[in-house]
Amino acid sequence: MKIAVVILNWNGKALLKQFLPSVIDYSKGATIYVADNASTDNSVDFVKTQFPEVKIIENKTNGGYAKGYNDALQFVDEDIFCLLNSDIEVTPNWLKPILDTFKTEPETTIIQPKILDYKDKAKFEYAGAAGGFIDKYGYPFCRGRIFNTIETDINQYQNTKIFWASGACFFIRKNVFNQLNGFDDTYFAHQEEIDLCWRAFNLNYTAKYVSESTVYHVGGATLSTANPKKTYLNFRNSLFSITKNASGNIFSLIFTRLILDGIAGLQFLFQLKFKHFAAILKAHFSFYFNLKRLLKQRKNLPQQKGYYSVKSIVYSYFIKKKTIFSKL
Repeated sequence: MKIAVVILNWNGKALLKQFLPSVIDYSKGATIYVADNASTDNSVDFVKTQFPEVKIIENKTNGGYAKGYNDALQFVDEDIFCLLNSDIEVTPNWLKPILDTFKTEPETTIIQPKILDYKDKAKFEYAGAAGGFIDKYGYPFCRGRIFNTIETDINQYQNTKIFWASGACFFIRKNVFNQLNGFDDTYFAHQEEIDLCWRAFNLNYTAKYVSESTVYHVGGATLSTANPKKTYLNFRNSLFSITKNASGNIFSLIFTRLILDGIAGLQFLFQLKFKHFAAILKAHFSFYFNLKRLLKQRKNLPQQKGYYSVKSIVYSYFIKKKTIFSKL
C-alpha cells in the first residue's frame, strides 16, 4: 500500500521552508508532492532547488483548497492520499499507525490523526483536534474543541469513529476519493472536507480518528479567523452541505438555520464586528442564489439518518454550558 503526502501551496514559500523538512525527514516510504495553486512568490523554484526529492504539480489557477486538490490529485497514483496543510509539523513515525489502520480495517476509508497546536503543543488545535462531529443543524465541532473552548490533551480521546476528518491533515483511500468525485469545487475553501465526509457517510463509509499519530498545526496561516471572508465561507459552505446531505425535511432545517445564523450575526453586531455581520448576510444571499443547484444535487445523492451526535451544539454549549465533548 503506497501513500502520497500532498501539500497544497499558494504563496507559501516561508511555510514550506519551515515545515517541509519535517515532512521529508519523517515520511520515509511516502511520495511527497507539493501541489502549487499558481503561486507568484517563486515557491515552486524554491522547492525544486532546495528539495529536489519532492515532486511538483503545478495547477494553472488558484482554485482554493477544493479545486486545487481536485486538479492536483489527478496526477497522483498512490493508493492513499494524505492531504497536508503547509503549516503542519509532523512527528516521527506519524504515518505508520495510519497505514496500519488502513491495512487492517478495510471499512475505514478516511482517517485523521491527533492535531495539536504548534504554538502550545499541550493543547488541541482548533481545526480538527481529536476528530469532527456535527449537530442536527449542520454546525461542526470536535472532540477537544467546541467553539472557542480548547482542551489540553491528556490522552482523553482515543481511537474511534468520527463523522468528519480535518482538511488540515486528511487521509483518504484514492478509490473512495474518486468514487465521491472529490471535493465540491464550489466551496473554494472551508468545510469542503465535511461535505466529502458526509457524502462518504451516506454511502456507509467509515471515518476514524487515530490517536497514535500526532501532528502540530499552526492554523490560520492562509486565512485567519479575524478575516470576514472566513466567516462568509464557513456559513455559506455549511448551508451548502446540509442542503445536499442532511436527511429529513430540508426546508424546515434551512429555516431553523436562518434563525440560528441570524442570532450569530446579531452577536457580531453587538461586538461591533460589522464586516463579519455582513459576511453572514452575504453567505445567505449566495446560498439562496445557489439553492436550485443544491437541491438538484440533493436529488442525485443519498441521505442517511443518524448523521448527528448532538441535536444542537449551540444549545448545549451556550445554554446548558457543556463546553467539553465528554459532557455532551
